Amino acid sequence: MGTCTARQSVASETRLIPFLGVACAIGVSSIYYNQPLLLEMRETFLTTPAHIGLVAMATQIGYSGGLLFFVPLGDVRERRKLVTRLFGGVALALLLAALAPTFQLLIIASALVGAMASVTHVVLPLASEVASQGDRGKAIGTVMTGLLLGILLARTFAGWVSKIYGWRSVFLLAAVINLAFVPILRAFMPVLPPRERLNYGRVMVSLWTLFRKQVLLRESCVIGALVFASFSCFWTTFIFLLQSHYKLGSGTAGTFGLVGAAGAFIAPFAGRKCDDFGSRYGLTRGIAILAASYMILWGGEEVVIPRIAHIAVLIVGVVILDVGAQITQVANQTRIFGLMPSAKSRINTVYMTVYFLGGAIGSWLATKAWTHWQCSGVFSLALSFTALAAIVHAAGLKDHMNVGERIQNDLGISASS
Repeated sequence: MGTCTARQSVASETRLIPFLGVACAIGVSSIYYNQPLLLEMRETFLTTPAHIGLVAMATQIGYSGGLLFFVPLGDVRERRKLVTRLFGGVALALLLAALAPTFQLLIIASALVGAMASVTHVVLPLASEVASQGDRGKAIGTVMTGLLLGILLARTFAGWVSKIYGWRSVFLLAAVINLAFVPILRAFMPVLPPRERLNYGRVMVSLWTLFRKQVLLRESCVIGALVFASFSCFWTTFIFLLQSHYKLGSGTAGTFGLVGAAGAFIAPFAGRKCDDFGSRYGLTRGIAILAASYMILWGGEEVVIPRIAHIAVLIVGVVILDVGAQITQVANQTRIFGLMPSAKSRINTVYMTVYFLGGAIGSWLATKAWTHWQCSGVFSLALSFTALAAIVHAAGLKDHMNVGERIQNDLGISASS
């Protein structure tokens, strides 16, 4: 009987984890459609690069708001119903963005898209819930592959659809995709009862309690925010770089999403390494790879080489950039999901809220840096964020935890297990 149950569990995990990856890809893609479209939006609304950057910033702030107010419900509500409702909300918000007649309404719609797209982080913790403890990093890595592919391929989709049909059609098609996914979710996703019985007020109070008491969670939040701020510096201004330096548009910017997608497949490998060697191993390598990518990208823009060589350096740099960002994210999430099994959604809420606030700040500062200093300003800013992440990581938990506790948490094992 025990063997039969174990086989059924493995089979269920094998089917569900790839599906969760698809759900994450569709959900998270909604907040990245606008990045290769900023030039076209600027032309539509006759505004400046600094102002059009508010679209990306509003989306990420909305996402942080959704993480804060919607994702904690994943611990105290039935998950399938919650996920399907949020996907329906994404579809409506995308439709509003497609039809926005003014720049102000586009900003509002972008914030709503971000808020509803936080459904991604109701889905993501389910990977660690259905996986066995020894395979937690691998499962998270698999789902994170779907998530990163959604981020990167969203740019490809948006870039080429807008080139043919205009930027509004991107949001219209995305709304149809999200709406069509709702019945698929109901068919494939099992009913998932709440982990705890808490009212909404107690759930929200518990977020601060988790942040205050979990030292490792606070460290992960700061590192994640700084890494994503640096990542957002590059991608928010990438379309400006292509247009000003190479006279290339949104279609080419979208194609670079395909280039970066190669880095997405590092996630399962990164997850396995975190299972084997601990999350600090992954963070050290991820941050180092991220810094190397900015040096390559910046150096490629500064040296005098043929145009085709510049493009080649961009391709290499983008792949390395996405590999570094993916490794750090998998390492951070592997360790935080091991802290309190009954509070996975709330822990993810705290982490991802801070993470996307970092991204919003990075996007905003990057458009300012581009306006004043172009490439040098953007890459200096990105490297500064990465250096701060390295300092926080190096400091670690030495003032807060003993060595035994540190090893236990780095391996993703909760103190109570």
